[in-house]
Amino acid sequence: MSRRSAPASGARALPAEIWVLVGAAFVIAIGFGLVAPVLPQFARSFGVGVAAASGIVSAFAAMRLLFAQVSGRLVQRLGERRVYIGGLLIVALSTGASALAQSYWQLLVLRSIGGIGSTMFTVSSLALVIRISPPEARGRVSGLWSTSFLVGSISGPLVGTAMAGLGLRAPFVIYAVALLIACAVVHLSLRNSSLAVPEAAGEMKLMSFRAALALPQYRAVLWSNFANGAAVFGVRMALVPLLVVEVLDQSIGMAGIALTAFAAGNVAVLFWSGGLSDRWGRKPFLVTGALICAVGTAGLGYSPNLAWLLGTSVVAGVGSGMLTPTQQAALADIIGPKTRGGPVLAAFQMSADLGTVVGPVAIGALAQQTSYGLALVVTGALLLVAGVWWLLVPETLQRNATVFEVVREPEADASADEVPATYRSIAAESDAEVPMTYRAAAVEFGEDDVRDHDPRKANHGNGSGDPSSVDAGGVVPRRCG
Repeated sequence: MSRRSAPASGARALPAEIWVLVGAAFVIAIGFGLVAPVLPQFARSFGVGVAAASGIVSAFAAMRLLFAQVSGRLVQRLGERRVYIGGLLIVALSTGASALAQSYWQLLVLRSIGGIGSTMFTVSSLALVIRISPPEARGRVSGLWSTSFLVGSISGPLVGTAMAGLGLRAPFVIYAVALLIACAVVHLSLRNSSLAVPEAAGEMKLMSFRAALALPQYRAVLWSNFANGAAVFGVRMALVPLLVVEVLDQSIGMAGIALTAFAAGNVAVLFWSGGLSDRWGRKPFLVTGALICAVGTAGLGYSPNLAWLLGTSVVAGVGSGMLTPTQQAALADIIGPKTRGGPVLAAFQMSADLGTVVGPVAIGALAQQTSYGLALVVTGALLLVAGVWWLLVPETLQRNATVFEVVREPEADASADEVPATYRSIAAESDAEVPMTYRAAAVEFGEDDVRDHDPRKANHGNGSGDPSSVDAGGVVPRRCG
């Protein structure tokens, strides 16, 4: 029997819906990049200390953490598109209102409300991206999606630096407008999408949080995402702007340049690391990325001048660029295709948000009591543990996957014309139409897990006559090739 070879990773065109989400991520990131450099200083303008200013970042993440599971249930009930749009609108309105804040507490409340909307669109977009991504291109899609966000993050601080003369409130207004644009893009582009329609409940496997937590790879991805949230999204965003202004005695505009240097390191490796992980496996990029980011993060705290700060920012960005998309691809490997894993996705997001909540407050307090250097070394240690952890767990990508076709057993008296071709050469990424009763399925097992069925003995499962080798309902997994 002949076997049709799978196309190389990246050869197949990605669904249009992926590009819509990529474009929306870019628009969102530009606004986020505008706000991030000025947020701690805006909070400090109300006369509060370093820990309180860092708490603004933590408040946003705390609400994301608290409402993550609620967002997962909303996605199950309302669908990804509605939750995505609703979340963006909440963040847009709360961000616009933040520009009018007259006190620290008003800013704190408005950023907290924004955190609720943020977790809604984050969970829904991640669920949609994982569900519609071709299995053979998960790393490529994760890299593309993350790259679009980081290109926007690079553009945002640069634009913000050029507009520094407009004051600390203007970036919030611009960010709100960017979010409204993203709402329009997603709504108009996905409202008639058949691919984005949620799968019927009966066609989906379910993965519980308990089942995922039993896997060592899932425990590793939770920790590495926690460390990534603490170091990259928490401590870096809260302390680097303060380090630039208060230790190096530079302008707030230089804080934007420092964040841009990190993003530049990210984007330099982000796309190719995600794509190459589809070929070489996830672990090389997870381990190396975590260790490089740890070194760069620790080095930030001992910056004697701006040049050192920018250099270590680039190093940390390169490490994060290897880690972030590969984490998402590993999570997609763990959940698998045609599987609904809302609690699993929500917990993954919550791990990063927990790091973003705890990191700025704990590390900010440590910096205030000791030094920025020690605080950032402790932050780097979290990433060091993540790298070692990934080194010890099994690979998530099944590179020796075997494609199966699920076929229904023919009746004993069926004619030759009525017996299906049980050994069709249908690859996992094939677009060929297959009758519903003989739907092709890609089951990712290693070669040692494959039971070789003889097509000449189709009515006897594995040929032994043992009925236990035939699935309930007369459905037998047949090896394609």
